[in-house]
Amino acid sequence: MRRRKFLTNATSRDVLLRDFGRELNEHNAALFVGAGMSIPAGFVDWRNLLREIAKDIGLDVDQEVDLLSVAQFHENQQGNRGKLNQILLDEFTKNVAATENHGLIAQLPVDSIWTTNYDTLIEDALRKAGRRPQVIHNQAQMSNRVRGSDVVVLKMHGDISRPDEAVLTRDDYESYSKTRQLFTERLEGELLTKTFLFLGFSFTDPNIEYVLSRIRVLIGQNVRTHFYVTRRPILPVNPSPEDQARHDYEVCRLELRMHDLKRYGIQTVLVDDYAEVTELLATLNKAAHARDVFVSGSAHEYGVFGRDKAEELCRILGRRLISDGFNLVNGFGLGIGSFVSMSAMETVYTTEGEQLEQRVLLRPFPQDVPQTLTRAQVWSRYRADMIGQSGHAVFIAGNKLDQATGNVVDANGVREEFEIAKNLGKTLIPIGATGFVAKILWSEMSGDLATFFTSDVSREFAVIGDESAELIDIVTAVLAIINKEKR
Repeated sequence: MRRRKFLTNATSRDVLLRDFGRELNEHNAALFVGAGMSIPAGFVDWRNLLREIAKDIGLDVDQEVDLLSVAQFHENQQGNRGKLNQILLDEFTKNVAATENHGLIAQLPVDSIWTTNYDTLIEDALRKAGRRPQVIHNQAQMSNRVRGSDVVVLKMHGDISRPDEAVLTRDDYESYSKTRQLFTERLEGELLTKTFLFLGFSFTDPNIEYVLSRIRVLIGQNVRTHFYVTRRPILPVNPSPEDQARHDYEVCRLELRMHDLKRYGIQTVLVDDYAEVTELLATLNKAAHARDVFVSGSAHEYGVFGRDKAEELCRILGRRLISDGFNLVNGFGLGIGSFVSMSAMETVYTTEGEQLEQRVLLRPFPQDVPQTLTRAQVWSRYRADMIGQSGHAVFIAGNKLDQATGNVVDANGVREEFEIAKNLGKTLIPIGATGFVAKILWSEMSGDLATFFTSDVSREFAVIGDESAELIDIVTAVLAIINKEKR
């Protein structure tokens, strides 16, 4: 066959990161998640889901293109969908855990996530991340509002809790406008007002065909730019003529599909491997939380820095974070967190047009924990949740009173927060001048700054480790490091 120019309709990853990252920061973004995001967790794709029922009616599912008809043929022959419902229950109630990608999705600052999946991985990951999802999987739930929820999960094709209502057969799709019209109406509104990122769809997934056709009908030419991530066709090493022909065909079809998606305002971003999706989500998280600063610290004693000086440093830091356009994330660490938080809140309340819930996230550590978990386990999860919603982590002091010995010791919680932030790729800023764990961390980092920072912060890093530096200079150096790394 005639060779085509290779995938000229693709959009670069840089455009996705820049434009969708901007929409995340402005709270104008939404996600649409397909089955491909659940497969790595242990669930099957559509073809394998229908493999047994295809065999029941004498079909080979690997030869079928129209999988909706396979499900419909089985229901027609059986006179009911009892076995279809049981297969859904058997498959999607398996004990599997959300993936790293689900965790990254849960940390993105979106207030709506759409999905065609029946499983509960998205809402499970959201709850694990400390968020409060409202799950909507039928029309009756559309009029409800769960108080305190901060994200809505809209399950367009139903939920495994009600397999009899799951959209699965051709009849289900053909009656969709009657049984689930409110989903299409709500989707219309969001497609017009938000930028979507489509993840986990494949060109063999029948869901995407129907979703895109509804989008086209709903919004016509009045489209926003949306993004779709998929894998480019891979040619095997030392391909046979058949491999080459198959690859050329897949390239041709993908090229045509990408061009067609532009009718819906959807730009396609290609990856070589789905592991790159994790990198994209991690980078988007960093961009989305570029203005969110987590402050870690505790102090039973203040050492040579002194209590008054430490408290004033915290107050200045809290004020400057808000006044310079950053948001505070804090867990109310002893002797540190309260001063930073109160100063930040006072600045919000005295600044016209500011809203506290958008600028300050306070997450005091829970004291009552389930008997099945230890306090250390719960607190570790809390720390990961808070730090995951931040782009930068500042560490101050870090000591506590050992109740068993009565001695002041280094705070292992501050060290743990440092390790979590390091593993999540956050900007690490220990104010070594305040002593204790922060001083230890500052010393560990100062020998190899290039490992921890992408820019030259040597001058600023020296200032935050200098006990004799002016407080305003220390805070200014902290913000300078954040601004350099944010860029």
